[in-house]
Amino acid sequence: MKVPFLDLRAPYEELRADLDAAVQRVLSSGWYLMGPELEAFEAEFAAYCGNTHCVAVGSGCDALELSLRAMGVGPGDEVIVASHTFIASWVAVSRTGARPVPVEPDEHSTLDPARIEEAVTPRTKVIMPVHLYGHPADLGAIEEIAARHGLRVLEDAAQAHGAREHGRRVGSGSTAAFSFYPGKNLGALGDGGAVVTGDAELAARVRLLRNVGAREKYRHEVVAANSRLDEMQAATLRVKLARLDEWNDRRRAVAARYLDELKGAGDLVLPAPAPWAEPVWHLFVVRTARRQELQERLAAAGIATLVHYPIAVHLSPAYAGDGYAPGSLPLAERLADEVLSLPMGPHLDARAVDAVVAATREACA
Repeated sequence: MKVPFLDLRAPYEELRADLDAAVQRVLSSGWYLMGPELEAFEAEFAAYCGNTHCVAVGSGCDALELSLRAMGVGPGDEVIVASHTFIASWVAVSRTGARPVPVEPDEHSTLDPARIEEAVTPRTKVIMPVHLYGHPADLGAIEEIAARHGLRVLEDAAQAHGAREHGRRVGSGSTAAFSFYPGKNLGALGDGGAVVTGDAELAARVRLLRNVGAREKYRHEVVAANSRLDEMQAATLRVKLARLDEWNDRRRAVAARYLDELKGAGDLVLPAPAPWAEPVWHLFVVRTARRQELQERLAAAGIATLVHYPIAVHLSPAYAGDGYAPGSLPLAERLADEVLSLPMGPHLDARAVDAVVAATREACA
């Protein structure tokens, strides 16, 4: 049996009537940007997150960058980032002119609170935890550190729509940035992102920065981006948002089977959620010193896998000028060498999970 890593046709097939109606509604309206669908989605997503403001933008990377700019981050500043993450977390910082300062992960592959304070300097402005793979970072501990040092916190929640930590929803705190890339738990039909915040002033600043620096047409106050979520994306995201919790529960059911049935398979290290966390399993990431062999054997059995992420950010060509040498961030480098993502999604049926489990156990034997 062939099992794709993620089937992006399945969500459309399940919601075909509602998605088609949403698209037709936009086409019939003749209003394609900054209209009623965007306004409705922003209100609905803010409420879902348990917050007061949502500003939808063109991508998750833009959501991070515009949040940082709205916080006053710029050249000469430093932002504490996760050493193990998708490169967009670092790029958003670099695009403001600030310097990303990496901190190694904890056992959940998220920013380790115990390592943060040693990275704080007089130039530090923001701590940016990443809720990686759908597992939330320990925001409570991170917010305590930020408060002690007078710093702001920006959640990179691109992979964690609906996750909870210590009982509260990701994005319900001060400020969080989300991505709506098609493969996310809440995915658009193209790129998209959003800033969710309880800070009215910051929200107003992001609205200015996403719209070429204008609150009114042709009255441009600052040099800024053109980063607006269009009406088509907003309309389809509204349809999917209504199913997000249900689809996250389906992901949890798949993860529960993996955790139970892959126990003791070779040298496989399975994810271990924190007791205070309710992850949403954007990805199911295992670790093994035999990654290439495992990936090849799974591919031969028809099981598609991916590596998130094969090159540690500090060793990528994009950051070659920053002076990092191999071995400078050993945990991130080890994860880059060992992680492997198994098929995961709300439309992965029992037969597909059976096939993944059987092939993985056999490959690990």
